[in-house]
Amino acid sequence: MPHTYKYPRAALTVDCVVFGLDDEDLKVLLIERGGEPFVGSWALPGGFVEIDETLEAAAQRELTEETSLGKVFLEQLYTFGQVDRDPRERVVTVAYFALVNIRDHRVRAATDARGVGWFAVANPPKLAFDHATILKTAHQRLKGKVRYQPIGFELLPPKFTLRQLQHLYETILERTLDKRNFRRKVLAMGFVEETNEMQQDVAHRAAKLFRFNEKKYRRLSKSGYLFEL
Repeated sequence: MPHTYKYPRAALTVDCVVFGLDDEDLKVLLIERGGEPFVGSWALPGGFVEIDETLEAAAQRELTEETSLGKVFLEQLYTFGQVDRDPRERVVTVAYFALVNIRDHRVRAATDARGVGWFAVANPPKLAFDHATILKTAHQRLKGKVRYQPIGFELLPPKFTLRQLQHLYETILERTLDKRNFRRKVLAMGFVEETNEMQQDVAHRAAKLFRFNEKKYRRLSKSGYLFEL
């Protein structure tokens, strides 16, 4: 017979903090809960881990089931285990976060999600469970990590302007950056490359388009290059 423990065990869930960026704000993807507890409240996509799946597989599954968001790169953020964080029972959750280009993904509510949408990180609706704390933790991680890893490019289209790139960093870091110094530092890195293309169909003066050369960045990293902005 398999060995059993006499001690009660906590349930395990996963929650996903998915960030996106538009012309105005840093956004987070939220679902409207269709069941109790907190029915009708907004929350992070997530749910219970099945007995035969890994944490990351559970996070990917829940994200797809509730938002129709396809497979994205998820990075483990933190484990939240406050005793009273879930009114149903003792539940520990492992949170993940991801960065996506909003324009590349169509989201649609499914399974037990009544609705789904993108909300400004700076002004989200009241969230169920302890999801406000999870969101705040993820935002702080993003603000720190974007300074020493070029993860912010995940939020941009493959070809972008330097103005779009500066908007990204100013939005995430929540402060204004000097335009001349920012562009000088970015171009000196060597892996943000100018294309031979210009913006199309814009009301203002068309700007040059650039791209992030990930292969070149990886080669530089192996030789000891340290990204810092």
